[in-house]
Amino acid sequence: MRIIVSIRSLLFTLGMLIMSMASFAQVRVGVAITIAPPELPVYEQPICPGDGYLWAPGYWAYGDDGYFWVPGTWVLAPEVGFLWTPGYWGWGDGGYIFYDGYWGPQVGFYGGINYGFGYFGHGFEGGRWDNGHFFYNRAVLNVNVDVIHNVYNTRVTETNVTRVSFNGGNGGINARATAQEEAAAHERHIPAVAAQTEHINAARSNPELRASANHGKPPIAATDKPGELKGGGVVAAREAGTVHEPAARAESNAPRSNPAIHPKDLPPAERPAAPNTGNPNMDKKYQQQQQKLQAKQDQERQKLQQKQDQEHQKLETQKADDAKKQQVEQKHQQQTQQLAQRHTQQQQQLQQRQQPAPHPAPSARPPKA
Repeated sequence: MRIIVSIRSLLFTLGMLIMSMASFAQVRVGVAITIAPPELPVYEQPICPGDGYLWAPGYWAYGDDGYFWVPGTWVLAPEVGFLWTPGYWGWGDGGYIFYDGYWGPQVGFYGGINYGFGYFGHGFEGGRWDNGHFFYNRAVLNVNVDVIHNVYNTRVTETNVTRVSFNGGNGGINARATAQEEAAAHERHIPAVAAQTEHINAARSNPELRASANHGKPPIAATDKPGELKGGGVVAAREAGTVHEPAARAESNAPRSNPAIHPKDLPPAERPAAPNTGNPNMDKKYQQQQQKLQAKQDQERQKLQQKQDQEHQKLETQKADDAKKQQVEQKHQQQTQQLAQRHTQQQQQLQQRQQPAPHPAPSARPPKA
């Protein structure tokens, strides 16, 4: 009994340790995107709405319709002394992967990306906490001193003047985390607050913020408060960032289809030609086998599609974030591809069984004596 209790205690401790490590480290989420995110647009910062608000810079996120812009905005810090570490895109595993931002006592690594307004690639030059109050650097942040009095003025020289929005890979920012940033990644973190999540959802549902629509120049580049995409606190971009297009293949100008993610995206199943073995009874039997297999495969497609539709509805009910949706879509794509491969193999095996048997070669006659 003591051994069992000890094992349970050990498993519980190990589980808590894993959970703690997951909450401390900046977690890589989502699936790899093969097209680089657009460059960062140029925009002005809206005025800070009040004391205690911290700046969260805008960035390109990825959704069902490709990249879309999440406007920069002012957000109330979840705890006194906490700062925002922006998320960033990094190259790895053959694609671009997004690393979520987080709140913590120190600013961690955000890819060396120059988001502006104090986030010039490393650290944060826009302000600091002092005795429970946040002091704003007026040289960097847009603050009304008639409303907010805890301010100072320290000029900052930018050394990384670029609008590239991703780290690593071809054309990306060549930056690595400093020892201080690595240490910050292991401190206690808080993910994006509810207001930030709602802000992202509002941006995702706004067609004007899609890169395919605004061509890198979002009409809503920044807002004075999260989720408020209309009104006097909205700022439009002054200059567009370059939107990257998928590389065209020189060997073919034919349109390329994307890999099927769901069974409904698969092309109609090919219907093999009617068997012709020379035996009418055998041909009829084979024809029935083909029809039975086709009906079974159609049913399996419909069943998998219904299952995936239910998972989509569950995500909408839970108001899942982009990372969770991308993980589910990746799983759906794998399920669909496995289904299609299995069906192809079944058809091939059936057709092989239906091939007419080869006639035996005539035996050689012995020469006459």
